[in-house]
Amino acid sequence: MAAKQNGHHGSYRDKLTTVDESGKRVWIFARKPKGSFFFKRQVFSYIMLAALYILPWIKYKGEQFLMFNILERKFVIFGTTFWPQDFHLIVLSFITMILFIILFTIIFGRLFCGWVCPQTLFMEFVFRRVEYMIEGDAPAQRRLAKQPWNFEKIWKKSLKQIIFYAISFATGATFLAYIIGTDVLVSMAQEGISNHVGGFIGLLIFSGVFYFIFAFFREQVCTIACPYGRLQSVLIDPKTLIVAYDYKRGEPRGPISNPENGDCTNCTACVQVCPTGIDIRNGTQMECINCTACIDACDATMEKINKPKGLIRYDSEEGIEKGEHHLFNSRSIFYSVVLTALLMFVAFLFYMRGDSETVILRARGTLYQEMGDSLSNIYNYQVVNKSRQPIDVEYKIEGISGRVKNIGGDIVVKKGEVKKGTFLVIVPRSALKQSKTPIIIGVYHNGKRTEGYKTMFTAPNNLDK
Repeated sequence: MAAKQNGHHGSYRDKLTTVDESGKRVWIFARKPKGSFFFKRQVFSYIMLAALYILPWIKYKGEQFLMFNILERKFVIFGTTFWPQDFHLIVLSFITMILFIILFTIIFGRLFCGWVCPQTLFMEFVFRRVEYMIEGDAPAQRRLAKQPWNFEKIWKKSLKQIIFYAISFATGATFLAYIIGTDVLVSMAQEGISNHVGGFIGLLIFSGVFYFIFAFFREQVCTIACPYGRLQSVLIDPKTLIVAYDYKRGEPRGPISNPENGDCTNCTACVQVCPTGIDIRNGTQMECINCTACIDACDATMEKINKPKGLIRYDSEEGIEKGEHHLFNSRSIFYSVVLTALLMFVAFLFYMRGDSETVILRARGTLYQEMGDSLSNIYNYQVVNKSRQPIDVEYKIEGISGRVKNIGGDIVVKKGEVKKGTFLVIVPRSALKQSKTPIIIGVYHNGKRTEGYKTMFTAPNNLDK
């Protein structure tokens, strides 16, 4: 697009804006953005960040509202507990999420990166805010970086890093709460390091990673490390909605005093506010996170020179080229149909998911046992209680006379517990007519039949002896 208009021929795509010709990193000093888009993003971001810090402390019917305990393989989503037995639901949900990302990117580009991504939320609305308050706007930050290590530079840099780490520590503790639970986190704080060495090491690792990312790595996450940034590069097409520069209206660039120039005054305001250091006027670039900072900066310039806003705006390459934009095309419609079908299927599986799950297996390598006038077979069971209440489990023989004898007494499964055990199925000889007799073991939870397990009861070949 605009690259050809200015003779660049796409050379801006050959290297990162954050690396110079010698391979040394170029530090980005982005100007403080302001404008209508920034205000909307700011409000939305603070709502999202508040939810991030508050949600792990909310409990619903005794369970943490959101928890992803990988260590115990226990996931609590909106107050509902999921165990390893629900792994197929987690996998299907993950596949659905991937398809949603593909569909969303095809239609809206990197809108997620600019408005929802935690990296952007923390970098632009937490850490840069602290940086602006302590060091000032971009020109002041550059001056501070170049000046010798005097008292002003030492106290400003030190204060900034201390606050950065404090925020990172709080964020690390919050993410740890999502993994081990807030109750364990509070116990760690109350009982001290000596009783929770592993937990505190985990907290320091989380805090260190966050501190490194936002104090030093910063926008490099978006341009180098983020896999989604690479994925979107192959998903967008000329119809995808992106932050785009209207080169037809803006070129050639130059002062407004020359009537032959376009609307772009070459003020570079869009470049100065870009958090990844790109020039959006060069065209679609992988580093662009669709944060809209350049839109606000350009609109402010257009207001000053009495030109229409929207020189940089949300549009597609096709929209800029032809003056018309269509959100949906054959590819996005196909993905929408597939995604809708998959969402309905996953929703059905979640709806059919019961509060408990029982697995009964005949003990391997065992035969029948003689018990006077009766015979017995050994069975192993596993009960997963997915509900928030304890359940009393009882097994009964159905379709034939007989009884079940639990080894170890009554079976009571606490909430969230996985209980394993063994029981005997005892059947009178007189009720058996063949060496393998089909039977049904009824499963009862709190006196209510939940399912029936079909199996074979093994007996001698000659039952008369």
